[in-house]
Amino acid sequence: MARDYYGILGVDRDASDNEIKKAYRRLARKYHPDVNDSEEAAEKFSEISIAQEVLLDPDKRRIVDAGGDPMAQGGGTPGGGFSGGFGDIFDAFFGGGGTQGPRSRVQPGSDALLRIRISLEDAFSGVTKDVTIDTAIICDVCTGTGSKSNGKPVTCSVCNGSGHIQQIQRSFLGNVMTTTTCRTCEGTGEVIPDPCEKCGGDGRIPARRDLKVKIPAGINDGMRIRMAGQGEVGHGGGPAGDLYVEVTVDRHPVFIREGDDLHFNVEVPMVDAALGVDFDVEALDGETITVTVPEGTQPGAAIRVEDKGMPRLRSEGQGDLYAHVEVGVPTNLSDKQRELLEKLREHGGETTGVRREDDHGEGLFGRIRNRFRR
Repeated sequence: MARDYYGILGVDRDASDNEIKKAYRRLARKYHPDVNDSEEAAEKFSEISIAQEVLLDPDKRRIVDAGGDPMAQGGGTPGGGFSGGFGDIFDAFFGGGGTQGPRSRVQPGSDALLRIRISLEDAFSGVTKDVTIDTAIICDVCTGTGSKSNGKPVTCSVCNGSGHIQQIQRSFLGNVMTTTTCRTCEGTGEVIPDPCEKCGGDGRIPARRDLKVKIPAGINDGMRIRMAGQGEVGHGGGPAGDLYVEVTVDRHPVFIREGDDLHFNVEVPMVDAALGVDFDVEALDGETITVTVPEGTQPGAAIRVEDKGMPRLRSEGQGDLYAHVEVGVPTNLSDKQRELLEKLREHGGETTGVRREDDHGEGLFGRIRNRFRR
């Protein structure tokens, strides 16, 4: 079974090189043989050293991300990263770079983010969108090598392949050695003698690309879609990062979404609320849904229609549709209407009065609180 190199160092799978080095130094302060001579610490130190070596090597890290174990294939040197000397323990405590060696010229690319807007209808049915993105891609002239002749890099003559420059400076404390990244090779220990004229030796070029993004039915506002390998190509033609498409769902003139449920308001005339009535509403997919308002429906009632809401994104079925009833009281009555309503009042047997808050088991504030509950 492949070892969990990320778990050994306690870092996320998308951790940067600096985060990996910081995690290694933090653990090295605890398990380095110069500060902890136990057998368990020695084993742990060897383990974290191997993990750092693997995760800082782009080729080995790609194997790990693919579910493999590069060290099981004979690569790497167990215990690499410290030799056990005073300079190494000094590096562990103070973060020096003298023993880290040159970094790989080929680096993994960064992730890219694209934001798009869709309608609630698109979120209901799912849709494929054509998008245009600007990212770095593999140079089409040198195919990522960075070399005009597709030749291999040579050892940097300034740092002799170490990737760092060491200088001794005099101070009132004596001679102090400082280590800096080599500017000629940018810390890789290698240079390209004949850089590609199109990419300048970087192995990648900026480009505009057209992509198709498949947006699944049921997606909600703010969610992101991951498109593996569609992000930025890395320095030196390294593997591309991922593209994340963040979706914004526009407001709808009729429906309000709440999770997988849809809500809308409907005004029902007073007589229809008293006698009951059916009405039609056009759903997001164009389907006509008949909603039944029961006899005696009160203002603020929520009528539930099962399985007519949004599709569930990661499971089967749909949410529910809720019609929130507003009872319309007629104004500017005609003489005939007034006459009929007067007769209704005479035979209704109902009177106007102040209602106590605890009448009928639920008060005004409880009704407000539960308005949008099932």
